[in-house]
Amino acid sequence: MNDLPIFKELFTIIPEDKISQIFFEGANIVLYTKDADFFFNSNGYLKEAVNALKKRIELRADPAIIADQEDVRKAIKELVPEEAGVTDILFDPARSVVIIEAHKPGSVIGKEGSILKSIKQKTRWTPGVRRAPPVKSKIVEDIRKVLFLESEYRRDFLNKVGQRIYEGWTKSKKEEWVRISFLGGARQVGKSSLFLQTPESRVLLDCGIDVTDTSRPYPFLEAPEFRINELDAVIITHSHLDHIGLVPYLFKFGYRGPVYCTEPTRDVGALLLIDFIKVMMEKRQDPIFTIDDVKEFIKHTITLDYDSVTDITPDVRLTFHNAGHILGSAMAHINVGNGLHNFLYTGDIKFARSLLLDPPPTNFQRLETVIMESTYGGKDNVMPSRKQSEELLLNTVKETLERGGKVLIPVLGSGRAQEVMVLIEQAIRNGQLPEVPVYIDGMVWDITAIYSVYPEFFNKNLKKMIFAEDHNPFLSKHFKTVGSGKERQQVIEGGPCVILATSGMLVGGPSVEYLRNLGDNPKNSLIFVSYQGEGSLGRRIQNGEREIYFATGENKHEILNLRMNVITIDGLSGHSDRKQLMAFVGSLQPKPKKVILVHGEVSRALDLASSIHRTYKVETNLPKNLEAIRLK
Repeated sequence: MNDLPIFKELFTIIPEDKISQIFFEGANIVLYTKDADFFFNSNGYLKEAVNALKKRIELRADPAIIADQEDVRKAIKELVPEEAGVTDILFDPARSVVIIEAHKPGSVIGKEGSILKSIKQKTRWTPGVRRAPPVKSKIVEDIRKVLFLESEYRRDFLNKVGQRIYEGWTKSKKEEWVRISFLGGARQVGKSSLFLQTPESRVLLDCGIDVTDTSRPYPFLEAPEFRINELDAVIITHSHLDHIGLVPYLFKFGYRGPVYCTEPTRDVGALLLIDFIKVMMEKRQDPIFTIDDVKEFIKHTITLDYDSVTDITPDVRLTFHNAGHILGSAMAHINVGNGLHNFLYTGDIKFARSLLLDPPPTNFQRLETVIMESTYGGKDNVMPSRKQSEELLLNTVKETLERGGKVLIPVLGSGRAQEVMVLIEQAIRNGQLPEVPVYIDGMVWDITAIYSVYPEFFNKNLKKMIFAEDHNPFLSKHFKTVGSGKERQQVIEGGPCVILATSGMLVGGPSVEYLRNLGDNPKNSLIFVSYQGEGSLGRRIQNGEREIYFATGENKHEILNLRMNVITIDGLSGHSDRKQLMAFVGSLQPKPKKVILVHGEVSRALDLASSIHRTYKVETNLPKNLEAIRLK
């Protein structure tokens, strides 16, 4: 491997005889040395190499010279103050890395990294710090366990990814072109999947399912241009199933390449995928993939921070930017070739500050094409202000409680659920709502536990509340989890309360059970805060359906005459409305030459395309599934 062109250039700067091993970790280069003096006094060489190659380069001690693990534990105990709240120390000996998990990571790092430097000096291990979950999360624990148990596999896998990236590092391309095929999510909401092709690369952007589509819930992976054995990389913008739901299926059929996403997307996504398997089994359907396939997805993830630029193939460079939709959601900025073409795939975006997240950025170095969602792109899809929406929700909750009723809020596990939790906690704390129990049922609490692990992804107001004021709204005493059918029945039979339950579209899960038991009582209220897909029970109720059939057995059913108060609050959506989508396009710098619309019902997407073209004099396109567009 040392004969790769990039290494030949590297060793014109760094003395080759000082390096015992060299590995790629994706696009990053990791050097190992057995020379302790060089390990501690090599910064000058590394800085010069980084400046020359414009790549991330790290030097670690060779496993042959690192301290014994027990000695490392003792050193960490001596050097790290007790106030840090260390909960675990995880060793990755194949990579000479030790991860210190603590409730206060800053206390582990020390002033200007002084404590980490001392640990490194004393043990020769490369230390890292990770925030301990304030709420115990089994999925986070399991994911971290998988990654450490598979550390040698991960090292070899990441090395192969790097070899693929750099094998064509200095190749001159005789032909250059960029093409996008739309395998799902075109002129529809659900099963988002785009396929990027260049002469050098094959990259899939999102690979989702449509839980409301009983005839064809999956993207068109049988398209002639898509061959799984040629796939270089998968990019996932966020953890909702319509964007991530079919990724384990790729591994079931042999894909062993990288999946790029943020850490929260990996963690929440894994949880939702496992839950999807359980839901299919409860419906007595054969799951299309297994937990082992989800484990393969986890093993092959490469997580990226926002604004971090990384090569993912020899001619494709990826940068994630905050999308404002849910925790860890990302817009993918793609640079193809040496400035050949730059496009932005937004995934799902919210171009406004929410109670949880900041709005997405609009300034980029280069930008020729935007591929953008159009969920609420119709001319009538103008939402009320966030303030109005919050007031409507709180007033509805208050009035329902005052008449002795219960409030049912069907939610997606990730996104609106946590936003509603923050809003209700704030209202109870400020005296706007009485102190009532808020029951959390389904995947909501497990996902909220993951949210608590990544407060650095929140907006500055929520971060200040958690870090400076030491108040985490998700830990409120008013939130109570429902963990069994018996507990659920107690909630149904109990007094006034608020219930947040999955699924958000009433297509399964505990929300349907609550509806079935509470729906005939006019004292109760049903509040929709999430998008309701076409064909879902939630959409049918929004459209006026009040006689609802529930299957009770083979060829048996019961009828519910829905009498509870039904309210839809669009302004809390994690999607941008018509005005926000138009404002987002108008704010983009530089101005794109082309806007391609996906993830929207046909009439809404057509209306938005027409308005963008008319207002901004930009070429717009509304592709169909299986259509391909040449960007360059």
